[in-house]
Amino acid sequence: MFVVTLTYTAPLERIDALVAEHVEWLDAHYASGAFLASGRQVPRVGGVILARAQSREALDAILAQDPFGRAGAAVYQVTEFLPTKTAPELAPFAVDPV
Repeated sequence: MFVVTLTYTAPLERIDALVAEHVEWLDAHYASGAFLASGRQVPRVGGVILARAQSREALDAILAQDPFGRAGAAVYQVTEFLPTKTAPELAPFAVDPV
């Protein structure tokens, strides 16, 4: 599983102009099962995505298509982690500790 932190590199006016296209991109990856949760950071300096892509390379390919990144309006930090303990609702995403 991955935590993706987006940091805006453009003014919010530019971000706002890209939001509709970004939401379409998010929707496509929710439909594929790659994204589990997403939202704005507080304060509004970027966003966070909880992803379960097949690999880091697969996630990088997905992120390369984000309208924010394609427009040079955001940069990404990706942290991979193994969810060994979860709330009951997230149990299907847990992995056995090794």
